[in-house]
Amino acid sequence: MKDYLDDFSSYLTTIKNSSENTKASYLRDVQHYCDFLTKKKVLDPKNADQKIVTSYLKELSSRGKSGATIIRTKASIKSFYCFLMQFGVIVMNPASGIKTSKAEHKMPQILSSEEVELLLNQPDTTDYKGIRDKAMLELLYATGIRVTELLNLNIDDVNLEIGFIKCKNNRGERIIPIYPSAVAALKAYLRQAKAILLSDVAQPSLFVNIKGERMTRQGFFKIVKYYQEKAGIKKQITPHTLRHSFAMHLIQNGADLESVKEMLGHADISSTQFYARIIKQQISDVYTRCHPRAQ
Repeated sequence: MKDYLDDFSSYLTTIKNSSENTKASYLRDVQHYCDFLTKKKVLDPKNADQKIVTSYLKELSSRGKSGATIIRTKASIKSFYCFLMQFGVIVMNPASGIKTSKAEHKMPQILSSEEVELLLNQPDTTDYKGIRDKAMLELLYATGIRVTELLNLNIDDVNLEIGFIKCKNNRGERIIPIYPSAVAALKAYLRQAKAILLSDVAQPSLFVNIKGERMTRQGFFKIVKYYQEKAGIKKQITPHTLRHSFAMHLIQNGADLESVKEMLGHADISSTQFYARIIKQQISDVYTRCHPRAQ
């Protein structure tokens, strides 16, 4: 099965042009599925049928996996079998036609402006790691970029004289402005901290860890959780929380959806409209709760 997974990885990269995150989650899902097949004495995925795939998804449900996880897993397995079909290994996709429950749409955690300020003020800027952390948090909230995009930034992607970053992903490139305090935090990081952290002066990465290597998702997640706890914020914050908060705060303050869409890098305006719907729901809830004749 290892050969299948290696070839599937290449297929996702070269043919599907999948992001690194998508590829990693698909490969992980398919590896777990293949482990399940082995336990069921199905030694080759091409010999699995729809009944086998369905039983695996049901097992995930019985183990308490969320609807979103099961839907994503089905998509991963379906993509894997599409790959096998494209290369003539099978003629029918056993993951096609399987119905799964719709995932619940959970409201994202949104920080208030006061909570954002509290979080951003936590790093100790007398310490080189604190200077770096301050710059990362400020830039994430300033631009609303995805955590992967933040960590993939190189020094050449930042123009602090004009005040913008150049953000690249598998869909292309976009230019996003940076507010002045984020520019100041980045300048402080580049001037005072990065040289201390670097192990290789040729390292192009903008943000590096204490080993002088490009910061990882896991490393940055721990940084965000540390400052959440230090700030005493009860909401469960992830790096993506600052992206959600960026979008909500822009729209609440009058930004048009098309501009927010471009800054977020959404492929479709419907993804951006989600934030506008949250705001409308909040207004409706306040009206229902507070108007004397709305009860």
